[in-house]
Amino acid sequence: MDDTSAKPVVVVGAGPVGMTATAALARHGVPAVLVEADPEPRPDWRASTFHAATLELLEELDITGTMHDEGLVVPKYQFRDRAEGLIAEFDLGLLRDETRYPYRLQLNQQRLVRMLYDRLREASGVQMLFGHRFTGVTDTPEGVEVTVETPDGGTETLRGSYLIGADGAASSVRKALGVPFEGHTYSERFLIVSTPVDMREQVPGIAEVNYVADPEEWLFILRTPESWRVLWPVPEGVPAEEATRPAVMQEHLQSVAPFEGGYPIVDHQIYNVHQRVAATFRTGNAFLIGDAAHINSPVGGVGLNSGIHDAMDLIRRLVRVHRDGADADAEFDAFSTCRRRIALEYVRADTERNTQRLKERDEAVREEQRGELRQIAGDPDRARAWLRRVSLLESVRRFGIGTPPERLSELLTVPQPA
Repeated sequence: MDDTSAKPVVVVGAGPVGMTATAALARHGVPAVLVEADPEPRPDWRASTFHAATLELLEELDITGTMHDEGLVVPKYQFRDRAEGLIAEFDLGLLRDETRYPYRLQLNQQRLVRMLYDRLREASGVQMLFGHRFTGVTDTPEGVEVTVETPDGGTETLRGSYLIGADGAASSVRKALGVPFEGHTYSERFLIVSTPVDMREQVPGIAEVNYVADPEEWLFILRTPESWRVLWPVPEGVPAEEATRPAVMQEHLQSVAPFEGGYPIVDHQIYNVHQRVAATFRTGNAFLIGDAAHINSPVGGVGLNSGIHDAMDLIRRLVRVHRDGADADAEFDAFSTCRRRIALEYVRADTERNTQRLKERDEAVREEQRGELRQIAGDPDRARAWLRRVSLLESVRRFGIGTPPERLSELLTVPQPA
């Protein structure tokens, strides 16, 4: 067993990924300190999709039953064209022989955060420091020394075995480690608007998850337990104050489908969108997971999911090091190499492709894409392969989660499936 095993793992960031990591540590009896700058768990409506592979992993935390109690099971989703209507419908039921969860579970991410927060409040070996802001980290022979600003403006030093940065796209941990965040930022921002109006009545035939292509203003329309959400791009140069003005948001919603009296709007968020991957997910005794390690377009709903996969992969390795005396460098280098490769080959590649497909302007290319989607959806074998990838089952089946380094090194040499 390594010398750091008696010290807690310090997790920075109490979003769904940081909470998942902390809950996984608690399940294995590894002490943890959770550090969060906000004074309490923050509501965030941005991510709301849980895919099959993620639900399988979350079974380990005995949380999937509660998630299903509050979530919405969505077995089908559609690709549509704003002018032509339905292009292709994909039925995740084709995966029923491969997973217990042949569907998307729609559940706003703050619900998972709340579920895990309630559990961690009662967990032994877990300390949650809300209102504490991470300010720096030093690697030591015994682990890490993490400095935080306390709610009263003072400074506290936390001595831990390892540091996990799960503090989002603007990660203070990543910046403190000096890790480059390589990639690009889209010129447009994305605006999500939530309404209680049932969009199925306004747009007959739509599914509960829809990707709508249009060269001028593409859309993403989906249902969650609380509301329907409509996402559209905000062009560069349009101030956020203008884009989120009630009359402007109403105009956009009315262009999707007229609704007499106006759509009630219960929430809206506007944010920048990136395709970025950290140069490494490990520096010494510190690690990056979730948006701190990779940030991507939300089109496809894989950012939150891949972040949870990062967390579960890393915690399995930490447990082997803590409990079984596994080779720390081999385990953690394997984590960084594998999860970064998945972020590049699956998460970034697929979300970029999805986003470009929706916004494509060349009509010949658009027609080719529509034809390809129809062909894939119409062929059960091709549709199954497509769904296996978008549900993240392919990446998990291919590389596993927390696969031991000696086995993983063999898997990493196998070329990506065509």
